[in-house]
Amino acid sequence: MEFDLSDEQVMLRDTVRDVLTSAYDVERLRAVTDTDLGWSRDVWRSLAEIGILGLVFSEADGGMGAGPEELSVVMEEVGASLAPEPLLGSVVIPGMLVARTADDATRTEIVEGLSSGERMLAFAHTEAGDRWPHTAVATTAVDGRLTGVKTLVDHGDCADTFVVSAREPDGAIGLYLVAADADGLTRTAYRTHDRRRGAQLDLSGAPGARLGEGDASQVIADVDVATQSALCAEAVGAMTRALEMTTEYLKSRKQFGVPLATFQALSHRAADMFVSAELARSMSTYFTASLADGDYDPITASRAKLQICRSGRHVGQEAVQMHGGIGMTAEYPIGHYVSRLTAISHTLGDADSHLARLSGSVADWEMVTVG
Repeated sequence: MEFDLSDEQVMLRDTVRDVLTSAYDVERLRAVTDTDLGWSRDVWRSLAEIGILGLVFSEADGGMGAGPEELSVVMEEVGASLAPEPLLGSVVIPGMLVARTADDATRTEIVEGLSSGERMLAFAHTEAGDRWPHTAVATTAVDGRLTGVKTLVDHGDCADTFVVSAREPDGAIGLYLVAADADGLTRTAYRTHDRRRGAQLDLSGAPGARLGEGDASQVIADVDVATQSALCAEAVGAMTRALEMTTEYLKSRKQFGVPLATFQALSHRAADMFVSAELARSMSTYFTASLADGDYDPITASRAKLQICRSGRHVGQEAVQMHGGIGMTAEYPIGHYVSRLTAISHTLGDADSHLARLSGSVADWEMVTVG
């Protein structure tokens, strides 16, 4: 198995890194995320021009035909820069759902719009009181009319079309395209603690166009797994940068006339942070490789996400502690990394949720070892 990036993946990484690092430092990040939109349309256009928005879609539909490895490369750079552009929420997640369910004409039309940056979608699936993996869909669809409430719609504030899950009279889960300006749809936007955006959708007989036929539960589950992989890669990028910033601070900040890095206890704690970050990277790489082989295994996803949650918490808390008081200020970037890592750890299941899934699957294995 090859763990090093290919030449093409290195070029992809460097190109995305150049775009994002030239666009954001902590001051510009705060300024952009304080706007009503919460992200930069200029950066969005740049991502479209270099093909990032069409990365995961097939070439036949106007995309780049890249796989999970390339998406992970991009998401790691997104995490390292804390770029707020809604690549996952507005393009990748709803785009994958459309690509797997829509007819040829609809799929091509939507993918072309997403790839060019002219269209923005959002997946409306989560409902109040329904914990991950969000299978208790209460929103109903009768004769193409949807009624219900969808909470936690990632970047639903800026979407022009929603992919909405709804339960049909026969009990099946269907996916419907609903225009943002449709009659019977009301959206309420809000901000999250990591300076991102979301929305709640209230549907009262809103018209929707059915995507595909049959029950979409498995499609939703597969896209959930793919999304977990992208989030894990983003978290690895954020952890790696948080660790770099912490070690740089320990080398430059002096106490009693010597750099903090000379204190053995702090060096040991930094080494523990490195171990946690590398454990997270290893699990993320394993998870991505599994997806690349076509294995959308939810158990593999939970293994990776559990480690990401644990490592993110450890790295984030230690980074703030070793930065001291400045680590708690909004003017310094480390707190923003901790906030984003916290948000990722609670997206699509927290550590306890994934541990519960893994515990529930113990009986499926012939042998279980404790390391």
